[in-house]
Amino acid sequence: MISFRCKPFYELTAPQLYSIMALRQEVFVVEQNCAYLDADGKDLKGYHLTGYNDDGKLVAYARLLPKGVSYENFVSIGRIATSPSIRGTGAGQQLMKEALNSMDALFSGESIKIGGQSYLRNFYESFGFVVSGDEYLEDDIPHLPMVR
Repeated sequence: MISFRCKPFYELTAPQLYSIMALRQEVFVVEQNCAYLDADGKDLKGYHLTGYNDDGKLVAYARLLPKGVSYENFVSIGRIATSPSIRGTGAGQQLMKEALNSMDALFSGESIKIGGQSYLRNFYESFGFVVSGDEYLEDDIPHLPMVR
């Protein structure tokens, strides 16, 4: 079972921030072989949804951003990641449901825009996202702009 928490950046402890950065690097830098600047300045303005397993290890994460941070007219969800150790267990669906519930609580009634990896199109569409533009490359990985 995953236990979720959502906090603004300034409420994160140093160990919590460290575990967030470690998971993001494990998934986006190491696993996906992408060299990019993860510390992009947006973390400071956002909320951080963290999911911990029964042992207290961070296994799921999403960054929730207000309007104007990633997209001028949309709130957004990004850096969506699950630990490889829990893939195939439905944890990704749990994470997205929790992220959408948190977005509703934080930014009620706002449309959400994401840059989803193209291979996850069906996954995001199952949560009500629709493709809103042409496919593009971000860090050599095909992405689609999607809105809900």
